[in-house]
Amino acid sequence: MRILLVEDDEKIAGFIEKGLKSSGFAVDIAGTGTQGFDMAFDAPYDTLIVDIMLPELDGLSLIQKIRSHENNTPIIILSARGRVDDRVKGLEAGADDYLTKPFAFSELLARVQALIRRAGNITDPVNLSYADLSVDIVKRQVFRGKDPIDLQPLEFSLLEYLMRNRERVVSKTMIMEHVWNYNFDPMTNVVEARICRLRDKVDKGYPNKLIHTVRGAGYVLKTDNA
Repeated sequence: MRILLVEDDEKIAGFIEKGLKSSGFAVDIAGTGTQGFDMAFDAPYDTLIVDIMLPELDGLSLIQKIRSHENNTPIIILSARGRVDDRVKGLEAGADDYLTKPFAFSELLARVQALIRRAGNITDPVNLSYADLSVDIVKRQVFRGKDPIDLQPLEFSLLEYLMRNRERVVSKTMIMEHVWNYNFDPMTNVVEARICRLRDKVDKGYPNKLIHTVRGAGYVLKTDNA
């Protein structure tokens, strides 16, 4: 999952970036409202986190401009302004949620995850499941039936992305854009290598294979008979 953080305070931005990355998210940072607008259309982000007090273009104007261009990416506002009318203005501008500074990172993380679930029409607040594979997003645990699977953070993010797009083919480019926070040379085999490693952990030893390669198109999480 990939997030754009629009925040001009380097200390706050660094704190949020570190927390999100440790939770398996890819994070890009914009330091001004103008830069945030440009970056919002550069990649398919899963959530935008936007500060209100920004140089060049303030957060409310940024959100209104993004929405006017029919970009419906979920947006969370971060602001030191906590009055009811401030929150109302933020939501009326097009934001989906509003979090007042100072805040606990655990609350920000929970709100980000909730928005992503809502955008993907995922009703279970904790678990993603498909066939006998289950992923606990909060505890970051993976099971194949009753067997636990130990995944590295990047492998977990890759599996989460495949689970959220189950039975849909995702291309190599889509995976790089959502799971990694920078662009690789399109000729690199980093995605293939990670998929191979993930497949060894998820499918090896099980008769029903779930991670499939679609030649010339990408990868898909599905049962053999789907």
